[in-house]
Amino acid sequence: MSELFVPVTAIYVGINAIVLMALGAMVTARRAKLKIDYGDGGNELLIKAIRAHGNAAEYVPTALILLAVLELLVAPLWLLHALGIALTVGRLAHAQGMYQSLGVSPGRFVGATLTWLVLLVGGLACLYIVLI
Repeated sequence: MSELFVPVTAIYVGINAIVLMALGAMVTARRAKLKIDYGDGGNELLIKAIRAHGNAAEYVPTALILLAVLELLVAPLWLLHALGIALTVGRLAHAQGMYQSLGVSPGRFVGATLTWLVLLVGGLACLYIVLI
């Protein structure tokens, strides 16, 4: 086994990969149903699906890299799981909120807040572990 073994990160990579794939599949299904091969065709349902998938694709990779770096830095197990759970719950809440409304919704607010907290706390933890 490699010295760079990151089992906690692997859990959240697996879960979030499945979430990302499901969101992508929902875009594909909506495209097929609406017969829109490219773009959003101005269809609000397709716009919601595209943005739910796109937003996850924008934030999840960075958060997972952050989680892996923290695990390699031997951050506390509770912190790794707290960040992984917050990321996953945040992304699910955000996707639900995007499907509910393109405007403000509780799911989008909770999802964005949790995701940003993961990035902030994780980033600060990296700096703390390395610099202190």
